Amino acid sequence: MDESEEIRFHETVSFVGLRAQATAVGLLQLTAELVRAGVLDDGAVTRIKDAIAKDIALSRPRNASREEYERSIRERLDGLFAGREPVGGEPAA
Repeated sequence: MDESEEIRFHETVSFVGLRAQATAVGLLQLTAELVRAGVLDDGAVTRIKDAIAKDIALSRPRNASREEYERSIRERLDGLFAGREPVGGEPAA
């Protein structure tokens, strides 16, 4: 997707209300299940994380560097997808 398509998709998803924590948990679980079933490989998971990072970066603070902001998001996504980070503000159990 080019950036204008990414922005349009971002706005549509926001309008529908799919930015809820439950949706994020569902996506993480679905991805883990599909990896375990052999449906998704590491490349597919990377592309999923890339799409998420790019979308989140569209709403970054104006004074933040896009590259640095995306790097930070990607680090957190790596932790979430690996199960090392909790979704939301709850501490890991």
